[in-house]
Amino acid sequence: MPLNSSARRRSAAPLLRPQSKAKPRLLIVGCGDVGMRVLSVLAGRWQVMALTSSPQRMDELRAAGALPILGNLDQAKTLSRLSGWADRVLHLAPPKTEGLQDSRTTHLLQALKRARLPQRLVYASTTGVYGNCQGARFDESRPVAPASDRARRRVDAESQLRRFGAAHAVSVTILRVPGIYASDRAGGHPRERLARGAPVLNRADDVFTNHIHADDLARACVLALSRGAPQRVIHVCDDSELLMGDYFDLAADLCGLARPPRINRQQAQTLMTPMQLSFMSESRRLINERLKRELRLKLRYPYPQQGLSA
Repeated sequence: MPLNSSARRRSAAPLLRPQSKAKPRLLIVGCGDVGMRVLSVLAGRWQVMALTSSPQRMDELRAAGALPILGNLDQAKTLSRLSGWADRVLHLAPPKTEGLQDSRTTHLLQALKRARLPQRLVYASTTGVYGNCQGARFDESRPVAPASDRARRRVDAESQLRRFGAAHAVSVTILRVPGIYASDRAGGHPRERLARGAPVLNRADDVFTNHIHADDLARACVLALSRGAPQRVIHVCDDSELLMGDYFDLAADLCGLARPPRINRQQAQTLMTPMQLSFMSESRRLINERLKRELRLKLRYPYPQQGLSA
């Protein structure tokens, strides 16, 4: 069964102990599912402000322990209240869905520069910035090679943030994140896809995919806010190396559902959306030693076998 909020708080309590008596001040930008899990990890030990563009979420954020602030990353004039308050910033907001630049990150950094700057900024990017690596196993020193506009926007965001950190002496940590899953995350468990009978590729055409449980990602975000090295990139992924089809077979077996049908790549061209095809055209295996050595994160779900069953 998934951990409820109180259980998450108990299990995460030793994760990070601020040294000073004053509570650190954290601004969360993009406080969706992962941001809410971060709030559970912190459990009131930090002061947290959460940016939201939805008035309907104000009560939910307050109940989770955050001070909600209304603003829209697409409207720079609404972000004036973000400057000068936070010691640390957790940037979880995705770019817009078109273009090659991430204007949302641009607007955020412009707002932060108006007053006292934060000491640290952590950004959740994507492993899609590497493009297709032909199944290679690699660490964070590999150059980016984005193959889609979606990934190019992420590369632009990373570049903006690293320049910002270097120019203003702000410690910026980039977390490159693969597929996020959890049984209590909307769309975060394969069972819905399996129930639809959606196909996967034949083994000969299949690609390696990488995964992280949403709870482990939230814990990594919190650790990066205090332990992340300046201008550093970190892979936030589990220890598994699974072909995509094997991942869905595993999920099917655990859920007691039929394994998905297998098709070849030519059939996929007619049966899958461009978004699905893009994911099935990139194969990589990520090394996560920095995550364990530098952030000192002990994965709660090192393999999907454990996380999918939770």
